[in-house]
Amino acid sequence: MKIQQKHVIESVFNALQYISYYHSPDFIQAMANAYEKETHDASKNAIAQILINSKMSALGQRPLCQDTGIVNVFVEVGMDVTWEADLSLDEMINEGVRRAFTFDQNPLRASIVRDPLFSRENTKDNTPAVIHSKVVKGNQLKFIVAAKGCGSENKAKFTVLNPSASVSDWVMSMIPTMGAGWCPPGIIGIGVGGTAEKAMLMAKESLLDPIDITDVAKKTNPSKLEKMRLELLAGINNLGIGAQGLGGLTTVLDVKVKDYPTHAASQAVAMIPNCAATRHLHFSMDGSGMAELPKVDMSIYPDLEMDYSKYKSIDLDSLTRKQMNDWEIGDTLLLTGTIITGRDAAHARLKQMLDNGEGLPKGVDFDNKFIYYVGPVDAVGDEVIGPAGPTTSTRMDRYTDMMLDNTNILGMIGKAERGEQTVKSIQKHKSSYLIAVGGAAFLISKSIKKAKKIAFSDIGMEAIYEFEVENMPVTVAVDSQGNNIHNIFQELLVN
Repeated sequence: MKIQQKHVIESVFNALQYISYYHSPDFIQAMANAYEKETHDASKNAIAQILINSKMSALGQRPLCQDTGIVNVFVEVGMDVTWEADLSLDEMINEGVRRAFTFDQNPLRASIVRDPLFSRENTKDNTPAVIHSKVVKGNQLKFIVAAKGCGSENKAKFTVLNPSASVSDWVMSMIPTMGAGWCPPGIIGIGVGGTAEKAMLMAKESLLDPIDITDVAKKTNPSKLEKMRLELLAGINNLGIGAQGLGGLTTVLDVKVKDYPTHAASQAVAMIPNCAATRHLHFSMDGSGMAELPKVDMSIYPDLEMDYSKYKSIDLDSLTRKQMNDWEIGDTLLLTGTIITGRDAAHARLKQMLDNGEGLPKGVDFDNKFIYYVGPVDAVGDEVIGPAGPTTSTRMDRYTDMMLDNTNILGMIGKAERGEQTVKSIQKHKSSYLIAVGGAAFLISKSIKKAKKIAFSDIGMEAIYEFEVENMPVTVAVDSQGNNIHNIFQELLVN
């Protein structure tokens, strides 16, 4: 039978919509296990939010994370496949991506920019995908369709070691340098051997294998590679980084390792993490029609609800710096009131306007407010806003002095750690830095009661919004005295 073009396009479209709101069962089970054994309150709360968000996304069929990812496709093409198509395979895949990201019932956030060195203009439909294809025996197409968030992609590491050097030692030295911007708990993928690009490709591919470390641990005679995985899992989790970098027992759910023959004088090593929005789907096509996607068993989700009993309610519209002095790192807060959003491109434009003496854009008032680092998904139906989880805050470190010196903001909301100089600046201005849970975007969006785009609408997801929030859950990460909940990374690097 011939593979039909329309079936490839529709299968890619369906797969991307599916993985935008469904975690795979192995990930849900691994996270549920991590939740049950976690003893650190802040980390346990973060895992709970990720699991609650996952179930909400599955029921509402809306994205797990506002960063709906750069599309990665691995496809094996059988040598005996015949076609009924007038597009190339890459063109078919990209048409499926375009349709998936512009689907009006569940639009996904377009994050891909062309001309990356200069204009960085958004392509508006998240194309093109990153496609890896190879020709194999047989008469089928075999697909792995994944959507990779950049919070974790940006933490990729690569080196070329001496053949006698320890790969495990290098991995353990790199983990603290990744911080928490990759939204742990997640999976670490490692590729060893081949050449530089082969090692990177293996690391990425390894993340798409099932989470099976529990089964490996039960083996009476594990292989050397399996022993390495178990040792790395234990070593990384013993660092105590925990969910979202808040400290705890589980930083990684699994460690994957792939290897390949290499030159005798070389040892290429790549490492890539996958985040709490681990999204991928495997399917085959034989010419009989569109790929059939797995049915979802809702019973796999643990029965959890948000426990607000330990949260402090905060009225943002009457909050003062004096009141913030009472906050301590680790405090969990429920925010109600007005916040202003802004991320990379918005900060760059604000800097340009301030440097030019233009002041802030008309209608943008940061005075005595918090800025939230977010690029939300567009709303559908009666939604106020689509999934709206935090982006990695360290990218805004270069603008923090500018914002604190010129706008009188009270503080910032994002995810993961801040740099040492930024923490000092927060302390100097008696400001605060709060974190929301990366990987809980749909849950967070339900606390946003009003949303209005107030500046820079031409830059899509990077536009500045004014949000009215009610009971938005956050944790104090840097208090006004400069105490920092993420100091564990500095300590690990020093030690």
